[in-house]
Amino acid sequence: MTVKINRRLFLGSAGIVAGIAPLSGCADGSSPFQMMVRGGNEAPDLTTTEGQLKSILRMSASLDPEDCPWWFNGTIYGMTEGEHPRPLFDFEGMEIYQVTKLDENVYEMTGNTVTFFRDHETKEFLYSYKNPYTNKTLDVPASVQGGGPGRGFTYELTGIRPTVLRETMPDDPPKFDWNIAAGKVWVHSSRSYPPGMTPPRAERQTTFVPLKDFNNPRLAKLPTVFSSTFFAPWIPWLEMEGQKGHMIWHAGGAKLDTIADLPAEYRDRVEKEYPERMTGKPEAGTGGKKVE
Repeated sequence: MTVKINRRLFLGSAGIVAGIAPLSGCADGSSPFQMMVRGGNEAPDLTTTEGQLKSILRMSASLDPEDCPWWFNGTIYGMTEGEHPRPLFDFEGMEIYQVTKLDENVYEMTGNTVTFFRDHETKEFLYSYKNPYTNKTLDVPASVQGGGPGRGFTYELTGIRPTVLRETMPDDPPKFDWNIAAGKVWVHSSRSYPPGMTPPRAERQTTFVPLKDFNNPRLAKLPTVFSSTFFAPWIPWLEMEGQKGHMIWHAGGAKLDTIADLPAEYRDRVEKEYPERMTGKPEAGTGGKKVE
């Protein structure tokens, strides 16, 4: 596992970035990152792969087996040759995770994701959509993923992989880029994909947490927020087969204390249409609904 640690220095009232300095070591041989984040002798040690793995799980979900809901929203852009990215529609969703410890430094994260699409201008839920590339009016389904035993991801020192592919995907230790400034810790990371998936697929995500919370070892679940950019093929329901181009998703969101903190309009719809998706428990089934 590779760790890259940066410090950003902000000078002047205009907030100009004066420099980016890699933290490689102090004169006494200690880690400057540890010195910066230590709130006590039990602060996370990001010089070890174990420390990084547990920190990522605390930021993404919890080290305890509890539901960890996230709420997110953003905009989806279409990208075709010869034009600037075009905002097509917005989206809003929930991810809810649970982490189960399988062995020493081996964890499985299971969960569910339910995403609804919204009009980019009015922000109303979309149930039909006129594709600007084809002029076809199309039904708009929800995007639903996860659920059921064996549909999680295994987190271990040798890589983060879909559980069903743990024995077949090669080792690829995750690479995290940790940073500190203004009382915050954030980490850049990329998603790993199984071989053979339709290109283009790439996601780069940044997750933020207050430094004081990150340094508190009593917190198994950290109050984190994130921003992410995702490159993907056309959504199937757009019926863009054979047309060149792809989509760019940009999202931001926050981990919630409970699902009761979901925005009311979104929560009402997901509870009516996908009530079985309101937990991340590994034994939770899909309730007979199709997984997309």
